[in-house]
Amino acid sequence: MKYQDMELFDADIVRTSVENKIDLARQVEQAAKVSDPRITIIERSGYEENEFSCLIMNTRGVYAFAQSNLSGLYISLVAEENADAQTGFSAMIKKKIADLQPEFVGREAAQKAVRNLHSRTIRSARMPCIMEPYIVTKFLSIVAAIVNAESVQKGKSMFAGKEGQAVASGAFTLVDDATYQNGISSFPFDAEGIPTRKNIIVENGVLCNFLYDTYTANKAGKKSTGNARRGSFRTLPSVGTTNFMLLPGAKKPEELIGDIEEGFYITEVMGMHTANPISGDFSVGASGLMIENGSLTYPVRGVTIAGNLADFLKNIDAVGNDLRFFGAKAAPTVRLESLSISGK
Repeated sequence: MKYQDMELFDADIVRTSVENKIDLARQVEQAAKVSDPRITIIERSGYEENEFSCLIMNTRGVYAFAQSNLSGLYISLVAEENADAQTGFSAMIKKKIADLQPEFVGREAAQKAVRNLHSRTIRSARMPCIMEPYIVTKFLSIVAAIVNAESVQKGKSMFAGKEGQAVASGAFTLVDDATYQNGISSFPFDAEGIPTRKNIIVENGVLCNFLYDTYTANKAGKKSTGNARRGSFRTLPSVGTTNFMLLPGAKKPEELIGDIEEGFYITEVMGMHTANPISGDFSVGASGLMIENGSLTYPVRGVTIAGNLADFLKNIDAVGNDLRFFGAKAAPTVRLESLSISGK
C-alpha cells in the first residue's frame, strides 16, 4: 500500500530544554495575572507533550510505520470580585512547539473567568443562540457517535438509512480528515494499515457517508474510510474519528451576533453525556452571555437548553469563519435560528 508523506514529527519539541518548556507554562501564568487584577488564584498552569510510534505488519504484506508528537499548554484559574468567584480554563495543543501561544492561553482563561462574574438567570424563552467553537465541538462529539458505522449497524444512530438526505442546514458541512495539515490526529494510515483520507460526511446539509473500519465496511458492502482506531496493540480496532471538523463559513463572529436583537451567547454546557444519540434528544445546563441589540451584555447562568439534535442541526442558519481545534475536534462559532431556554 502507498501512504501519503506527512510531516508529523517536530524535532524542536525534542530539542527544546525542560527549562524552556517550564518557562512557557510560566508565561501562560504571567499573561493571565497581568490581564486583569481580578485574577486571584492560579490553580494550575502547565506544559505537556506526547510522542508515539506506530508499526503495523501482517502476513498479507502490510508494512506501515510512522512517528508523531505534539505539545500543549493549559491553565485553570479563579477570578474574584465582591464575594463572587468564577473559574476560567484555556488550553492549546499544537503539532509544532513554535506555534504555541502562551500569552493567548493565559489571557483567554482570564477573560473567561472575568466575564462570568456576577451572573444571573433569565426568563424561560425560545430565542436565537450563538455557540462558541468549544461548545460546538461538544455537540460534534454526539454527531461523531451518530455517523459511526458500527452505531448505524447496531440501530443506535438517528442517521441510519438517511444517506443522501438533508440532515442539517445548508450551512453545515462536516468532514473527518486525517490528512489535515497540523491536525493532532493526522496520520498516514489507520489502526489496520489502511491509508487515511479526507472523508466528507455531511456536505451542505446532506448526509454523504458514514465512517467505517474494515469490519463494518465489509458488513455494509463498502470500503473502509480509514477510520479504524485502537487504544493500544492490546485492543481490537473499532471505528473512530481523526480530525473531525465542522467547516467554517465566511462571517466573522461579531457579524453573527450583530443582527440579533435578543439572544443567548452560550459559553458553557454541562451534562452533554446525557444526550441520546439514538433519539437525538438533549437537555443540558448552560451558561453564557445575554445578547441585546447586537451586543454582548450581562453574564447568565442557571439555565437549561433543550431540544432534539435533528432540529438543532437544521436550525443552524450561519457559521463563522473562526475555525478552532479543541483536541482533535474543530468548529467555528455557530448561530442557531432559535433554541429553547429554561430559566426562572
